[in-house]
Amino acid sequence: MSDGKLRPEDDGRDFASAAWSIPSYLLAGMILYGGAGMLLSRWTGVVAFTPIGLILGVALAVYLVYRKYGS
Repeated sequence: MSDGKLRPEDDGRDFASAAWSIPSYLLAGMILYGGAGMLLSRWTGVVAFTPIGLILGVALAVYLVYRKYGS
């Protein structure tokens, strides 16, 4: 590059972006689906929905991270 400008993939911002977004996906999945499971547990009286929601949220978040940053 003759004009001396850095491309976004050359300055390390992609790594910093991934370092913040991966834990954000995991936390958001746990909060969203765990919260939905908790509400469903309170509504139905079946306490198994809370851990099912948490596990489902983490599994979906891992899938999204794999789709976005995986090979």
